[in-house]
Amino acid sequence: MAPEHRGRLELTWTNKDQALLWSEDGAYRWVPPADYRVAEVRLLHDAGQVGEVGPATRRAADNLLIRGDALNALTSLARIPEFQRGSLGKVKLAYLDPPFNTQQAFEQYDDALEHSVWLTMMRDRLLQVRTLLAPSGTAWVHCDDSEQHRLRSVMDEVFGSSCYVATIVWRSSDNSNNDAKQFSTDHNYLLVYARSEDWVSDKLPPTSDQAAHFKNPDNDPRGPWFDGNPVNSPNPRENLRYTIVTPGGNRIPPPPNGWRWSEETLWRRIAEGEIRFNADETGIRRRTYLKDHQGLPASSLWVDLAETGHNRQAKSELKRLFPGRQDSRAVRDS
Repeated sequence: MAPEHRGRLELTWTNKDQALLWSEDGAYRWVPPADYRVAEVRLLHDAGQVGEVGPATRRAADNLLIRGDALNALTSLARIPEFQRGSLGKVKLAYLDPPFNTQQAFEQYDDALEHSVWLTMMRDRLLQVRTLLAPSGTAWVHCDDSEQHRLRSVMDEVFGSSCYVATIVWRSSDNSNNDAKQFSTDHNYLLVYARSEDWVSDKLPPTSDQAAHFKNPDNDPRGPWFDGNPVNSPNPRENLRYTIVTPGGNRIPPPPNGWRWSEETLWRRIAEGEIRFNADETGIRRRTYLKDHQGLPASSLWVDLAETGHNRQAKSELKRLFPGRQDSRAVRDS
């Protein structure tokens, strides 16, 4: 085994070393990676316009709806100069909603691909998505249990396992399936990978429920506050084990792991009003203000239907949106 592959797990499948060609009828066929059609760049021709759009020379600045195979579209964005300038290495977020490969046939498409075909299809598109992402960009892939475990392995290969961010569990149904023989499957997944392993998410402002413990019973001019944040060190620190002598002469011993700050910092925070003694000077309290709340990381569990929606709601919204059409430019590849 080559040194660079030691300790690395890879998913293998039939024809992994081959490429796929897509045809207009939705079928795929295997070809050698060197086949000229694999790297072919399709030009994008206007198929229609809706609403106000810019001049044809600046169509890359408009909202685009590209009709055609996803890989051809991604390749065009990465290789055609007018789109490349705004897309290559600059995409902040790529959301992919591929066929789940549930082994069912639908009127609009066949969702019963061989695993090897599905995996190659995903790998090739993810590789192209990765080239389009900005250094701070992320890829979000929507799936269910049909291919989730295999998809995770492929994304590890494409992005690197260190760039895995999270598996979001989304409650996608607002009503359980009473006809299920075993379990009613009421969720989907979003696999999130970053272009860089140093990626950090933005914090979200606290919801009204999360901020409910902030009160202002003493009309503090700095607004609602909370006195329950920890004042002890999370880890044992001998240098933080000191006794506090209160203004009234009481002695407050340190908690088992020590205080959260050095003695000098603690007394500075007391002087600033952040740290306060309780009424009988037997303990200290740390006051934090809602206005200084720096937000919370997003949760990987999406179960609030009012906040994140569900499939039936999405279907209704699409029906409402598309009797008319939104402003956009439609283009097709050729």
